[in-house]
Amino acid sequence: MERVLSGIRSTGNLHLGNYFGAIQNFLKLQNENDCYFFIADYHSLTTHPAPENLFENTRQVLIEYLAAGIDPEKCTLYVQSDVPEIPELYLLLNMNAYQGELERCTTFKDKVRKQPDNVNAGLLTYPVLMAADILIHRATKVPVGKDQEQHLEMARTFAKRFNFMYHTDYLIEPVAYNFGNALVKVPGLDGSGKMGKSENNAINLIDEPEVIRKKVMKAMTDGGPTVPNQPMPESIANLFAIMKIISEPDTYQFFIEQYNSCTVRYGDMKKKLAEDIIVFTTPIRERIKDISKDADYLNKVAKLGKDKARASATETISNVRKIIGFRSF
Repeated sequence: MERVLSGIRSTGNLHLGNYFGAIQNFLKLQNENDCYFFIADYHSLTTHPAPENLFENTRQVLIEYLAAGIDPEKCTLYVQSDVPEIPELYLLLNMNAYQGELERCTTFKDKVRKQPDNVNAGLLTYPVLMAADILIHRATKVPVGKDQEQHLEMARTFAKRFNFMYHTDYLIEPVAYNFGNALVKVPGLDGSGKMGKSENNAINLIDEPEVIRKKVMKAMTDGGPTVPNQPMPESIANLFAIMKIISEPDTYQFFIEQYNSCTVRYGDMKKKLAEDIIVFTTPIRERIKDISKDADYLNKVAKLGKDKARASATETISNVRKIIGFRSF
């Protein structure tokens, strides 16, 4: 059984892109592997969230992942800051991470451009903290998107460097978990790119029906096809891509045929798509509301995850300290 680890952003509501792009695969992984899923609240500090936002965002993400089907009995679901061994390993790995390699990291360069007034050390050493997240549980596989591949490679570098410096093979060099064709990319409603929080083009799992209707009806379209079977512009292709994921095959096929025959009415198509999204998200939204009212259950889940994660992390940090040479008097 593989030990698989994946981090979860601690900001923003989950949306359809998250669900089909990651959560569905997490649901499969938790049945087949030893999975560690954590809410990355330490990572969020690079943007300086207010204290009340930090807690509420973390709590909301925990609620929504549980509502989406992550089972704390099948996996280890925990909050990053509940495991103090992670920042300790982060500190130890930082001693052997070099300024030049961190400054060359693509995501660091991107962040410097996006937030030039807040270029903090946490941004620079972000890959080291990510490596600590992975190596603390000696995970063998990590599901990563294209934008995180460099960070995973750096985690491999830090593990290899540690093993070389201390003449050991203790730290495992993780590899990417490839979902292959199972990874579904959900496009946004703005006509280009993928669905995402920062792009403001997403349908959130917690959105009420009227909100969903308004968002879908505002989705970008054009004047309609004028030639049978003509290629679709990106905005229209994206709308059909969402319908293919959400709606019944017969519904999707009906509107495809209408498009190819130049008789499609985008208003009717968007109304149908909105109702299908509502049907899909309603059970999840209701579970989100129910779980959010059950403080005892949330506390139980958080404690269970904390205890399981610390059992693994404590063993790793104890061995790492011995390997480095720390001893108690």
